[in-house]
Amino acid sequence: MNAIFKRELRSCFHGMIGYVLTAFMLVSTSIYFVALNLGYGLTDFGYYTLYRTIFMLLLYIPVLTMRSFAEERHSRTDQLLLTSPVPTWGIVLGKYFALCVIFAVPCVVDVAMILVLKVLGATAVSTAANFASLLCYYLMGCAAIAVGVFLSSLTENQIIAAISGVAALLLAYMMPSLRTMFTAGSAVALAVFTAIGAVLSVVAGLRSRSFTLGCLTFAGCCAALTALFLLQSSWLTEAFSAVLSALCLFTPFEDFVNSSFSIPTLVYYLTVAVLFLFFTVQGLEKRRWN
Repeated sequence: MNAIFKRELRSCFHGMIGYVLTAFMLVSTSIYFVALNLGYGLTDFGYYTLYRTIFMLLLYIPVLTMRSFAEERHSRTDQLLLTSPVPTWGIVLGKYFALCVIFAVPCVVDVAMILVLKVLGATAVSTAANFASLLCYYLMGCAAIAVGVFLSSLTENQIIAAISGVAALLLAYMMPSLRTMFTAGSAVALAVFTAIGAVLSVVAGLRSRSFTLGCLTFAGCCAALTALFLLQSSWLTEAFSAVLSALCLFTPFEDFVNSSFSIPTLVYYLTVAVLFLFFTVQGLEKRRWN
């Protein structure tokens, strides 16, 4: 895993991509820091700088992660990785940790900005809140990196990986607004969960190579959802709302910087990262044995 970590880290800064992305984030953060925190004397670095530069991650993260596995598949070097003595989770974690280190570079500069505010008169409480916001911001970025790595593992085209990453993060960014559109009640929830059941049935059928198992899985999902719709339709609506809330990747950070330190928010981002890394490992395991 260490060799893969060093190789991925070296490859990002061997060309211009690592430097360009780091400069892109530093310039974006510096503009808001100078214009708001220094220009107006505001000590809340989490809200006035970090929160307002979230939309920059919609471009930064996909470009950072697009080459992680897509380039390996395009150049056929993924066959060397998959046949190496390194376990699959070691391959994924090596690449993932390297990308997290690259993302940590602009975050280290953010630490310097927080210390500047401290020197200029920010209170100890405000400084602690700024550091907590930066920690949450970093974990949010790591969760988004895990999503990008998973999408990169699905294709051998870096452009497709980048576009799909932008689309996924943009959907998560807009999900709070889109969520208000799905208020029709349990009928909409039933339709959505039926579609999810169909996708899961197809996956089960493909994984087991059994058409019968796929059909039985879909029939079981439909029967369970129909019974729930007839008996406890409110449960479907509540579950649907919970699913949409879970897809709002950036909303917990907004709540974090607007309120106080929240352990559940940090756990949420760690869970998202672990979940998508697990999906990536499972996809690579399937390719390794096929």
